[in-house]
Amino acid sequence: MTTADVVICGAGIAGIAVAHALAVTHGVRNVLLVDARAPLTLTSDKSTEAYRNWWPGPDDAMVQLINRSIDLLEQWSDASDDRFGLNRRGYLYATRDETTAERFVADAARASAQGAGSVRTYRSVTEAAAYERSPHRGFRGVPDGADLFLDRDAIRRHFPWMHTDIVAVLHARRCGWFSGQQLGMYLLEEAKAAGVQLVSGHVLRVLQPSGVVEGVEIAHPDGTSVRIVTPVFVNAAGPYAAQVGELAGAVLPLFSEAHYKIAMEDTAGVIDRDTGLVILDDAQQLEWSDEERDELATDDATRWLTEPMPAGIHLRPEGYGASRTVLMLWDYHSAHHFSVPEFPMPDDALYPELVLRGMTSLAPGLAAYLDRLPPAYVDGGYYTKTAENRPLVGPSGVRGAYVCAAFSGFGLMAAPACAELLAAQIVGAARPDYEHAFLPTRYDDPAYVALLANWGSTGQL
Repeated sequence: MTTADVVICGAGIAGIAVAHALAVTHGVRNVLLVDARAPLTLTSDKSTEAYRNWWPGPDDAMVQLINRSIDLLEQWSDASDDRFGLNRRGYLYATRDETTAERFVADAARASAQGAGSVRTYRSVTEAAAYERSPHRGFRGVPDGADLFLDRDAIRRHFPWMHTDIVAVLHARRCGWFSGQQLGMYLLEEAKAAGVQLVSGHVLRVLQPSGVVEGVEIAHPDGTSVRIVTPVFVNAAGPYAAQVGELAGAVLPLFSEAHYKIAMEDTAGVIDRDTGLVILDDAQQLEWSDEERDELATDDATRWLTEPMPAGIHLRPEGYGASRTVLMLWDYHSAHHFSVPEFPMPDDALYPELVLRGMTSLAPGLAAYLDRLPPAYVDGGYYTKTAENRPLVGPSGVRGAYVCAAFSGFGLMAAPACAELLAAQIVGAARPDYEHAFLPTRYDDPAYVALLANWGSTGQL
């Protein structure tokens, strides 16, 4: 191929979804997808593979965007005979703090007003009898909106494995998880069948002699290079989006954070295998013996282990049938920003133990594993993000250049709707009202810049 209607840099979930939207939805056949790595192998395959329509914000843009993504996921699930295992287990936000419980009430009301669905509030065991558990698999017939538990006895009845100090649980329902790898391959196969070509290589330069995209130069693994004549270039380069953006004359306001997760076997059956993704929405301090605490506090390198740790530690069951695997995550690295991601990622030898210790504040039964730490598989990737943690979708740089990036930790759930939006921009089709919230040009608006200063929660997990 020496010409292409569109060249896409990056074969992660963002690039694959854009290729699918262009070729399958809009019939753009001559699409070239370029990546030096195998598809879905840089950060897309490091995800917890979860989705949620439960988002904070000064407006409803993220809720509407993700609702649209979920619509598409459900359509594709039906069309593929549930190839990627879409469930609707939900997200359960838990707290041991009465003030945070009050915030849950406000959060639920706001999310409902923004389109996340109605809220069912339980203030007694009797009221909570109406609560419907989510099915182990599937998504049909599961309520949307949220169930808010504000009674400790009701929480004990429905979530007996949680800490007895939990005073509120907010179960957001149009949420769950799926196989990101299977979703990505399903979309890639459909895109290829519609004419998309996948090329191994990396983009050396975007050719723009007159300030307009005219072509792309690609370096192949064998050292050769080729020039592709094209009027459209899409930057879907994930953690490398800022560097690729520069090739097209764009300065993108991005930074990256290293995020890790562990997978361990819950052989004692502490965690309910039917639960959704569960988040402890409280800051905490790790529990140590007096001797351990004194020793840690005397060393500058370890004193931080005795200090307050951030909220947001979370877990979910992984697998079906006889599986006992639990995924656990805790974002305590976010203060360290990377302008250029490092691969391999920086090592954190303490991560499995710290996550397990922190998780006992949510599920005290996990303390049984602390005497002899079980084997834990650790992996992770980069969350590449904007200051307000919203994606960049739209024209960026010289004319003919676009970006679909800054997916932070929500790439799998946002890619379907973001790709649909970007493809509509490229072909000139109708776009949704939420488009303006994700355009790179939003930072040119002084009112928006002022809003960033008091943005509030970004919904980071």
